[in-house]
Amino acid sequence: MATISSPGIGSGLDIKSIVSQLVAIEKQPLTQLQVQAATVQTRISAFGQIKSLVSTLSDAASRLGSLTTFNAVTAASSNNDTVSATAIGGTAVNSFSVKVENLAKAQATASAALLPVGGALGAGTLRLQLGEWTIVPSSFTPQSGGGQVDIVVSATDTVSDVASKINGAGAGVTATVLNDASGERLLLRSNNTGVAAGFELSIVSDADGDPADAAGLSRLVNGSSIQYAEDARMLINTIPVTSSTNKFENVVSGVTLTAKAVSADAAEVTVAKDRSVLTQAIDSFVSAYNAVNQAINEQTKYDPSSKEAGLLQGDATAIGLQNALRGILQSATSGSAYERLADVGITQQLGGDLAVDSAKLEAAINNGDELKNLLRIDNGNALTNGVASKFSAFAKGLLATDGLFSSKDASLKRSLERNADDQARLNDKVARVEAALNRRYSALDVQLSSLNALNAYVTQQVTLWNQSSSSK
Repeated sequence: MATISSPGIGSGLDIKSIVSQLVAIEKQPLTQLQVQAATVQTRISAFGQIKSLVSTLSDAASRLGSLTTFNAVTAASSNNDTVSATAIGGTAVNSFSVKVENLAKAQATASAALLPVGGALGAGTLRLQLGEWTIVPSSFTPQSGGGQVDIVVSATDTVSDVASKINGAGAGVTATVLNDASGERLLLRSNNTGVAAGFELSIVSDADGDPADAAGLSRLVNGSSIQYAEDARMLINTIPVTSSTNKFENVVSGVTLTAKAVSADAAEVTVAKDRSVLTQAIDSFVSAYNAVNQAINEQTKYDPSSKEAGLLQGDATAIGLQNALRGILQSATSGSAYERLADVGITQQLGGDLAVDSAKLEAAINNGDELKNLLRIDNGNALTNGVASKFSAFAKGLLATDGLFSSKDASLKRSLERNADDQARLNDKVARVEAALNRRYSALDVQLSSLNALNAYVTQQVTLWNQSSSSK
């Protein structure tokens, strides 16, 4: 049977309030533990932010030290309406003329008009053969190794049914139906452009017995109009070149040309160094470095006027990281006319941020190989390798699964786990203390209640005695 407890009723003491206040005193260390846990969690977030910024710095350093950055080129056409150009990194600087003589075309056919619209064609078998029209329109060379598909047509099939069967056969040709004033037409078109992607539609069998007439299934073949496939043609420095598509890849080494329209005059295509890629890479590196430096400065600062310290003020890991980054900036590189970033106009300012002297950097960019060596030379020595290579290697080490950030994160999380254990133990202790206090004060309540009852009885007896004595 459940018991109803109302401590303090018998004695008049506010036992609940007394116990609550005593328990609050016992709980005071819990508040401190909770504050400590919140601080550790915030430190985890702070190092997570710095880790993210170091990852960005790693990417920026890798781009700065990449050959792709130094080998970047740009290709430009004097007439993009007729021909456009792109080039891969490392392509030799050059220029040449391009005249577009022909655009690539896919073969397309249209059958004679068929009536009635939606009527059956007649049974038989059609054959689609991929290949090349070597002599238009009399000589067709089938594609070697296949490219032949037979389409079986039933007596009830319409033009639309035949188109569906061709599209479902994967014949390398797309079929559709055109309705015009004259009737229905079967339209076929190669899936690819160029003379090698031509096709021939022929009759294998026709139910009316004459595959050469203008009746039955033969109507899809006989009387068809044909646009034959063509290659794209260009003159590059007056030398003719062809392509099955309008894209000419590596006709000029490293350059892709795209024919857009036939031109009366030649366009001039120029391949030049793209210095903007290197400039952007340097700007990205400087911004990424400054973001890391500013984040560490903010977290480790101390404001003497407000006497407030940053979350990581005095943290050996954060300070050590910043010192290591600055040490790389100050380290010397061998094998280049430049030893340090400061020699090419990238200097450290008060507070540690980097600033760029554009004029000095421009001069270094003009001295391409020496700047490249400063940033990416491999001397087989981590102390004297290129600056970008040093930063990239250092950042990758920090970000590795066994690197500084993983170790710091694991350490802080272990601290959180210990804190959680301490809080659990303290809560258990508080619960035991509260239970003990309730037992003691409940016992005291019972005792005081008994004493109060005895006091009331004695008082009552004394009163009776006094009344009895006075009546005598």
